[in-house]
Amino acid sequence: MEEGHNLSVEQCKRITATAITAVDAFSDKQILLSYAGGRISVNGSGMKIVNFSKTSGAFCATGEIYGVKYTQKGGSLRQKLFK
Repeated sequence: MEEGHNLSVEQCKRITATAITAVDAFSDKQILLSYAGGRISVNGSGMKIVNFSKTSGAFCATGEIYGVKYTQKGGSLRQKLFK
C-alpha cells in the first residue's frame, strides 16, 4: 500500500483516493472511508462506488459530491484538551 494519501474531486462528479484501508459504510448519499490518518466522510447524492481495492488502497466513486470531511484518528482537539 502507498505511504502517502491523495484525494481528488473532479468537477463535483468523481472522487478518487489512494491509501484507503476500508470502506466503512456507503449509501447513495454518504460514503465513509478509513485511511491511516483517520476517516473520510463523502456526502452527496446518487453516489456509486466504481472501484475499491483493499490491496492497493485505490478508491473511486461517482455521483453529485457536495462535501468531503476528514476526521483525524484519536478524536477531536476538544476531546484531547478535556480528557
